Amino acid sequence: MPKGAIRLAESAVRDLEEMGRWYARQGVPETGERTLRRILESIGLLAEQPDMGRVVPEFGQSSLRELIRPPFRIVYRREPEGVSIVRVWRSERVLEVPEAESRD
Repeated sequence: MPKGAIRLAESAVRDLEEMGRWYARQGVPETGERTLRRILESIGLLAEQPDMGRVVPEFGQSSLRELIRPPFRIVYRREPEGVSIVRVWRSERVLEVPEAESRD
């Protein structure tokens, strides 16, 4: 697949915003900024390597994949024109993929 588009679902945007707020409440906003940069760099790699993540074990769908960047899971849907980031989720949480957003 040639270099594709990357789209962030509203759920992923909310996850990233909440992550930043959480680190700010903990008094370590710089850690949040560094973590956000690392996550965005990982997401950027998906434009050229959309299959680099593993299939999400809970769902077993070949198009629903994830990158593990402890303590986060970057969950994305592999699509013909690129990838859609569905969630950026703490690893210890039970994964919930919003059905409507995951197929947009």
